Amino acid sequence: MTADIHETVRLHYAEAALSVGAGDSCCGDAPNYGSALYSTLEHDELPDAAVMASLGCGNPIAVADLHEGERVLDLGSGGGIDVLLSAKRVGPTGRAFGLDMTDEMLALAQRNAASAGATNVEFLRGHIEAIPLPAASIDVVISNCVVNLAADKPAVFREIARVLRPGGRIGITDIVADDSLTPERRAELGSYAGCIAGALSFTEFRMGLEAAGLADVTLTISHPVAEGMYSVIVKARKTAAEAEMRVPAAPGAEAAPPSSCGCGSGGCS
Repeated sequence: MTADIHETVRLHYAEAALSVGAGDSCCGDAPNYGSALYSTLEHDELPDAAVMASLGCGNPIAVADLHEGERVLDLGSGGGIDVLLSAKRVGPTGRAFGLDMTDEMLALAQRNAASAGATNVEFLRGHIEAIPLPAASIDVVISNCVVNLAADKPAVFREIARVLRPGGRIGITDIVADDSLTPERRAELGSYAGCIAGALSFTEFRMGLEAAGLADVTLTISHPVAEGMYSVIVKARKTAAEAEMRVPAAPGAEAAPPSSCGCGSGGCS
């Protein structure tokens, strides 16, 4: 089941990346839930291909409150839009990492970083259920409509808690369902690759983060995207006490050290 979900998502976003490479909008006629939430100024900071490859449901940069010198990790970084925006905000003393699993998006993100002249970025290939970074190495985790695509969401939450430093925080946008919507009803409303069928409910999302040891969890509705489904801003933090829990790494999570490779499936379309 996990492998099937990964392959379905990978194929969907590989096709999106190839569309951008051919000069087309990667979204086509499919719904795009959040690209309009990026300001004109933010669009002007980026290569056209990065903007064309934006497939998210919100703007995590607007809620992450990034600072000079911070280390930021974008889960499901796709064409690199949020990585490049983060890199500008953390400055030359900071670093922005992007993690994704699609080779076609990897190539696109690397081209976009080169076009933007970004030198403080690094794209990592892998699954967000097993982040290839050391424990307590990241100040801020962001993500734009990607948690709902994960095959093993509890593993994602555990990995977020593991890589965050004490005092670290998350600023995530994702599709979340009313508690009244069953998984079967969510599947009727949209596909897994389209960010609907795999969405968690509000209670499931909150409990998942808290079970991983994160505190001060808030979920704030940004805008509706379907019947009983919303784009939501998710925030939480890791306290010093939670750091002492020593959340173990997922199998293979630290097998590969950070290196300049890339990937991408970021966001939904």
